[in-house]
Amino acid sequence: MDLLTAHADAMPDKLAIVDDRPGAPARSLTFAALNRYANQIANGLIGNGVAAGDKVMWLGQNSMEVMAFVHAARKAGAVSVPLNYRLTDDESIYVINNSDSVLIFADVAYSALLDRIRDRIEAVATVVIFDGPASSVTLPEAQMSEGDFLGSEGEPDRDQSTAGTMIYTSGTTGNPKGAVRLTASGAEQSAALLEHIGYSAGDVYLTCGPLYHSGPGGFAAIAHRLGNTVVLQHKFDAQDWLRLIDLYRCSSTFSAPTPIRMVCNLDDEVKARYDTSSMKIMIANAAPWPFALKQAYVEDFPPESLWEIYGSTEMGVNTVLAPGDQMRKPGSCGKAAPMVEVALFDDDGNEVTEVDVPGELYVRATSVFDTYYKAEEKFAADDRDGWHTVGDIAYRDDEGFLFICDRKKDMIISGGMNIYPAEIEAALEQHSSIFEVAVIGIPSDDWGETVCAIVVVSDPTLDVDAIDAFAREHLAGYKVPRRIELVDEIPKTGSNKILKRELREAYS
Repeated sequence: MDLLTAHADAMPDKLAIVDDRPGAPARSLTFAALNRYANQIANGLIGNGVAAGDKVMWLGQNSMEVMAFVHAARKAGAVSVPLNYRLTDDESIYVINNSDSVLIFADVAYSALLDRIRDRIEAVATVVIFDGPASSVTLPEAQMSEGDFLGSEGEPDRDQSTAGTMIYTSGTTGNPKGAVRLTASGAEQSAALLEHIGYSAGDVYLTCGPLYHSGPGGFAAIAHRLGNTVVLQHKFDAQDWLRLIDLYRCSSTFSAPTPIRMVCNLDDEVKARYDTSSMKIMIANAAPWPFALKQAYVEDFPPESLWEIYGSTEMGVNTVLAPGDQMRKPGSCGKAAPMVEVALFDDDGNEVTEVDVPGELYVRATSVFDTYYKAEEKFAADDRDGWHTVGDIAYRDDEGFLFICDRKKDMIISGGMNIYPAEIEAALEQHSSIFEVAVIGIPSDDWGETVCAIVVVSDPTLDVDAIDAFAREHLAGYKVPRRIELVDEIPKTGSNKILKRELREAYS
C-alpha cells in the first residue's frame, strides 16, 4: 500500500501539512485530505498522458501544492523533478530539456517565466498552474489551470516501482546533471538512520530552506514517511521561523548554516519572545557549520538537539556527528552512518587506514543514487568496484572520526547552495571582451563562502560594473560573483591548467 494512503487510513484526522504565511490565513491538510488531493493530482497526471517512469517537473516556493505533487508523482509511478525557481531563463530551459520532462506543475508566480520560454522547451506537453491562496488569474492559452487538470479522488492503479526523484546538481563541466534515485532505494538504511537519531511519529517537522534542495525536501519526505506533521515556511525569514517553532511546537528540522546564523544573530529581545524548547532534532548540513555557529546555536536551542551529517544529493547521508560530540570534535563530520561503509583511498587506489592521512572519501551503501541521467559515464567514472565518491578528501583521527579537509574540486558552498565555478566561467566567457576567467570561493562570515571571479579582459574599457551587469543577465543571483578582480594574467601549470590553489591563497 502507498505510504500516504496507509497514513490516511490509520490517522485520517491528523494534520499532515500546515502552510502558514505571514499576512494570510494558515492553510492545512489532514492526512486524509492530503491523500485525496494527491490522488487527484496523480489521476490528473495519468489522464494527461503521463506514463510510468516519465519525468514530471514541479516549480514553486514551499507550499502544500508542491508537497502533494511529490506524493502524486510517486502514486503515478513517475519521476519527480524539482526545478530551482532561482534559475535564469536559459538555465531553466537547459534543465527542462535535459530532463525530458513531459509535464510541469508550477506556482502561478512562475506562469510568466514558463510562458516566456514555452517555445524553447521541447518534450513538455502540459503546463499546469496552481494559484494556492491567491485569487484566480487569467492564464496564457498554453497553460492549464489546476482546477481543469485534477482527476478523481480514487487511488490510482499504478505500479510504483518506476517512481523516483531526479535532482539536478551541477558538475565541473558546467552543465547540471540529474541525479536519479528510485523511491525504493535505501529504505532499510534510512530507517536505521532515523532510529539512530531518535525520530518519532509525534515529531513536527519545520522546513528551513527550499524544498527543491535535496536536504530540506528529503527530510520533509522522511517526516511524512514517519507520519509527522510538516510545517511549511513559504520563504525563509528568521523571526517568522521562530514564530512557527513556537506556535506549532516544531521538534525537527534541517538547515544550512546561513539561515541559522540569521536566527542566532537576531536581537536577544526578539529571540526571547519565542519558545524554542520543543526543538529535538536539528540536522546541520548543506555546508559545514563553523564551530562558532554551533556555539551560538546551543545557546539559543537545546544542546542535545544538534546533529550534523555529511552527505550529498548523490550519496545520501554518509556520516553522523552526535550532539555529545559537537563541542569536543570541532570540524568533524562524525563517523559512518548506520549501514554505510566509508573508506579512504589514495591516488593509486590503495586504501588509507592511517590516522591523520588524507584520502579521497568513498562510500558503499544502498543510499547511493542510481545514475546521472544522460551522463552515465560520469557515474561510472566515480565508481570503484561498488564504492562511490563525489571527490571529497578526508582523514580520520585516532578515534575514527572523519574530517573533510577539501571539498569537491573547486566547488563553492555559499549559503548552503552548491556553486560550480566552471558554470560561471562559461557564462562570463561568453562576453566578447572577456579573455579568460577563473572563479574561486573565498571565505565569508555570513555565507560560508562567496564567489570571486578573477578576470582577464581583452578590452581595457570593460570595467567591474559592466562585468557584474553581464553576469546578472546570464546567471542566477546566488551564482553572481560578489567580488571581481581584473588581472593581466592568471597563473597556470606547465600543462596550461589554472592554479586555483594559488588564487585562493592570494584572494582569501
